[in-house]
Amino acid sequence: MTIKRIGSLAGVLLLTMGLAACGSSSKKSTATTSTSSNGASGTVSGAGSTFAAPVYEQWASQLSPLTVNYQAVGSGAGITALASKTVDFGASDPPLKSAEEAAIAKNGSPPVQIPMFLGAITVSYNLPGVKTGLKMEGKTIANIWLGKITHWNDSELKALNPGVSLPSTTITVIHRSDSSGTTAGFTSFLAAVDPEFKSKVGSGKDVQWPTGTGAKGNAGVAGAVAQTTGAVGYVEQAYALQHNFTYAAVKNAAGNFVAPSLASTTAAAAGIVVPANLGFAIVNPKGAEAYPLTSQTFIVVNKDLCKAGIPGGESAAKGVGKFISYGLSSAGQSVLAQADYAALPAAVLSKSTAAAASLQCNGASLGA
Repeated sequence: MTIKRIGSLAGVLLLTMGLAACGSSSKKSTATTSTSSNGASGTVSGAGSTFAAPVYEQWASQLSPLTVNYQAVGSGAGITALASKTVDFGASDPPLKSAEEAAIAKNGSPPVQIPMFLGAITVSYNLPGVKTGLKMEGKTIANIWLGKITHWNDSELKALNPGVSLPSTTITVIHRSDSSGTTAGFTSFLAAVDPEFKSKVGSGKDVQWPTGTGAKGNAGVAGAVAQTTGAVGYVEQAYALQHNFTYAAVKNAAGNFVAPSLASTTAAAAGIVVPANLGFAIVNPKGAEAYPLTSQTFIVVNKDLCKAGIPGGESAAKGVGKFISYGLSSAGQSVLAQADYAALPAAVLSKSTAAAASLQCNGASLGA
């Protein structure tokens, strides 16, 4: 299997996947009570996380003929689209808040958030002559995004990196402009380690940044960093690698400076406590080898997709079930390392698989 690197993710990703059994290919605007289809084909629509988009592209490319129109518009917009029944599934990095759960449940069936995989959020910088691995503490990163550190040769950065020749280049801060799960993961870490950041900015998908330039999506932030000497931005690791970025080694809760990698992202998931609704969040993990800016990501649907009025009807419900099932299978999880993401720990994967198996269409199991 050839793994493609990321292209433009700003618009709709046409994700094609093939399923063993095929049924009706007509896309319906409302749920149907028909049970004549014994498989999945046609079109499925989804929206949300840009963090997860490269993986969804790879999963879908292994399967056909079901086409998934996935809009990488950010986690916040994805949950809004699901609640308003304009897409068949949503994708979000942070777990659902109670208000979001209530909004989705108004469709006629409770929401189910299914953990799919993990990834690293990098602090990527465009600083010619400075190699990857520049050491940063959480407070240092917070001070950059608070606008308190404005040049690369600031004394705080120099103290953390003795022997590194840091230029006097002005720091150009890049942040997300859309409602973003990557922002939620990034700010949750900074709020956890720096009281000033917590009080002035806080955490979540949408925050008021005191400085910097906004860009839409992981792809937008990556593009802005790539085009601006002296820039720094937070992007998922796959985007950083696609742009050949240099990125920081971040001090973790154990006091170690750790670079983002498959191993350190996996280590961050050790000991995860998963609540009954599966809505966990990794924030500043304690492991000695854990990368502190690690994020989870979820697919979100109504438990009974057809009773909730899934836009694509029964055919789309079956397609969503098959897509989730493939992603959680050994084949789907094996794609992750090749795309620079980490698989779920076995204990979490088993809960995700059980949640997928519980999905229904008009009371009947989807067989996911």
